[in-house]
Amino acid sequence: MLEFKNKVLIIGYGSVSKCTLPILLRHIKIPYKNITIIDFADKRKDLQPWIKRGIQYFQERITPINVARTLSRHVSSGGMVIDVAWNIDCQDMVNWCHDNQVLYVNTSVEEWDPYANIENKTPFEKSLYYKQMELRKLTAKWNHDATTAVLDHGANPGLISHFTKKALVDIAEKSIRDKGVSKTATRDLERLVRDKKFASLAMKLGVKVIHVSERDTQITNKPKRVDEFVGTWSIEGLREEAISPAEIGWGTHEKEVPAIATVPHCGPKNQIFLSQMGMNTWVRSWVPYQEIVGMVIRHAESFTISDRLTVWRAGKVCYRPTVHYAYMPCDETIASLHELRCRNYELQPDCRILSDEITSGYDILGALLMGHRYNSWWTGSMLSIEEARRLVPHQNATTMQVAIGVVAATMWMIENPRCGLCEPDELPHEFVLHVARPYLGELISVPSEWTPLKNYQIIFKENPYSYLDKKNVWSFQNFLFRN
Repeated sequence: MLEFKNKVLIIGYGSVSKCTLPILLRHIKIPYKNITIIDFADKRKDLQPWIKRGIQYFQERITPINVARTLSRHVSSGGMVIDVAWNIDCQDMVNWCHDNQVLYVNTSVEEWDPYANIENKTPFEKSLYYKQMELRKLTAKWNHDATTAVLDHGANPGLISHFTKKALVDIAEKSIRDKGVSKTATRDLERLVRDKKFASLAMKLGVKVIHVSERDTQITNKPKRVDEFVGTWSIEGLREEAISPAEIGWGTHEKEVPAIATVPHCGPKNQIFLSQMGMNTWVRSWVPYQEIVGMVIRHAESFTISDRLTVWRAGKVCYRPTVHYAYMPCDETIASLHELRCRNYELQPDCRILSDEITSGYDILGALLMGHRYNSWWTGSMLSIEEARRLVPHQNATTMQVAIGVVAATMWMIENPRCGLCEPDELPHEFVLHVARPYLGELISVPSEWTPLKNYQIIFKENPYSYLDKKNVWSFQNFLFRN
């Protein structure tokens, strides 16, 4: 068990934070008196058992004006900030923690008001890619041994990067076992796995597309009411990213950029942004053991995975996979999102996160790697509500997957306090999955014969848009839901 004797500030006490705290204290020995929790809502009743043990709680809202003052009051040099709130500017947090030598971890890169002046922003300025470029500017002058800050490390983004690495290793090892590659290729694969050269490994294997494919089957005995948004994790966070433009890591195998796409003018240019909401962009995908239709909601892993798996030669990109989310949420959330459309995207007046009223179901979340010799390969977590409750009472499968991603990153950060700014892809996947495995239910890594051509039916033969491109099977256009 790790020990951490300095001050810890936890920002936010929502669904993820409630699940994170008991797991954190199961793995890291922290004096209760050294832990402070702040939230803008009154959470004293929920926190009463922890307050009795010595944890401090303050009802406070962090703003652009008071951010430095608030942080200074609760944490100091050598301490740690665990940010599981929403709409707190990541740049301000990272900058303060760097200057004050405070460890920092969050689950998503946020800003103070994502809707401010939204009508005047370009697709580039609306994107997560833009935020990544701003962070790179901020950290460009940091020393190589700056205080560690781990960004975007929940389930996805977070664990999904480690599922992707495991999938690449598993595909390589099966290719070698099956003797489906030459002796020279076998030596190359063994070397790339040993040296953890994941970009070259993905190129060598022929991976063309990576879906973050998720199917949430958790159901409740308290159905959604009219004018209520029901979900299994942060509703405000989901709504913000759902109505944002779809962002896609754009692969080198793609032959045609969509007409409604914007290509960034700076940086690695590894993404495109569609002038269309992610919640209204649907693709066909696969999870064990069913086909799904999911939303291309923007997530940071579309940037980080495609960026880290890019192979550059002589300053030019010679390989990169297409990467994006394919999210099929629980039934109540699907109904909530459709009602959100009916309300012209104004959030419902009532919001509810499912917990004890869930009667059954799983959150099935993984990386679906496609285009290689086995067609598809899915690596990820199949976690039931029963297993989630056994691990932490009153939690659901979705928050569990996010929470253990936070805890695993926190543990790595304590052991590696001078690594500067880190994305999930910088962390060792073996370490993270070793910590996370007991909380993931069934950890699955399996091949599949699924392709976007499989099971596809042309219902309207007179519609030219009904036909798929059989010459470029793994093109983005082939995954789009058409009928």
